[in-house]
Amino acid sequence: MKFLSIAFLALALRVANGQKQQIPLNSHSTLSIPLLGYGTWNLDKSNASEAVSYAIETGYRHIDCAAAYGNEKEVGKGIADGLKKAGLKRSDIWVTSKLWNDHHRPDLVFKGLEETISDLGLDYVDLYHMHWPTWHAMERLLHTGKVRHIGVSNFSPAQLENLIAKSKTTPFAHQMELHPYLQQTAWVQWHYNHGIHVTAYSPLANSNPTYGGPKKGSTPALLDNTVINDIAKESGCTPATVALAWGMSRGTSVIPKSQHKERISENFGAMDCVMGYEGFRKIEDVGRKYLHRFNNPSKTWGVPLYEGLDDA
Repeated sequence: MKFLSIAFLALALRVANGQKQQIPLNSHSTLSIPLLGYGTWNLDKSNASEAVSYAIETGYRHIDCAAAYGNEKEVGKGIADGLKKAGLKRSDIWVTSKLWNDHHRPDLVFKGLEETISDLGLDYVDLYHMHWPTWHAMERLLHTGKVRHIGVSNFSPAQLENLIAKSKTTPFAHQMELHPYLQQTAWVQWHYNHGIHVTAYSPLANSNPTYGGPKKGSTPALLDNTVINDIAKESGCTPATVALAWGMSRGTSVIPKSQHKERISENFGAMDCVMGYEGFRKIEDVGRKYLHRFNNPSKTWGVPLYEGLDDA
C-alpha cells in the first residue's frame, strides 16, 4: 500500500501547516509550489481576466498557463488585477507556463519564453514546461533570469529516464493527467524517488467538458460517482473537493479550472477537506474499477504517448 503511506504523510504535513491560506513562496525547493493551483486551459477569453483575478482574491497562489491555451494576455491582466486587489507582490504567487510544439526548435525556445512573459506581463515565470525533447535549450533558459525552474509534460518513463541520463538538469516538475480514475501510483512514486514534483491536470477527470462528458454505459462522471459522493457526505466535503484533496494528499499539486466564481470558491475549499483512511482505500478501489485516461492525442499527433503507463 505505497499509495496510502504517501498520502497520509503528505496529508499530515498539510494539516500540521494549516490548510486555509497558501503561504507565499520563500524558496525554490520542491515544497514551494502551492499544491492547489488554478488552471487556465480552455478558459474563455470573455471572462478569463475576471476569473483569474477572482481566483487570486479567493486564495489561489498557483496559476497554470500555456501559450497554446491562447489566453495568456487575458490571464496576465487577471494576475495583475488579482495581485492588486489582494495586496500581493509578484513573488507571492507561483506562475507556470509551457512551451508549445511550434517553438520546439532550439533556436525558438527563448523566443517562446519571451512571448509568454510579454503576454503575461511578468518579468519571469516560476516554472516552464516542455512537451517535446528540446531539453538542452530549456536548460539554457535557467541562466536568463526569466524562468526559475523547468519541467516536462506528458513524458513516458522511457522518455524521462533518457532525458535525465543525458542532461545536467533534472526536471523540477512533471505535469500529467491524474485523478481518481487515473491514479498512476507507481509512476507518481517514481517521481518522488527522483526528487521531481508532480502536477495533476484534469484533477476532476471527465467533468472537464473538453472530454465530451460521460457516454451511456461508459465511465461515470467523477463528480457523480456514488463512492466519491459517499466519501464527500462522510467527510463534510463536496465531490470536487474530495477529488482535489485526494490529489493534494499524495503530494501532487492540482490545477482545476472553472470560469464560475462559485466553483472557484468551492474548489478552494479542498484546502479544508480531510478524509480518513477508509476514504483513501475506497478511492483506490475506484481507480481500479474505472481506470481511464481521457487525454490521449497519440493518434491526432501521430506520436506514441504514455508508453508503459496505465491506460496508454
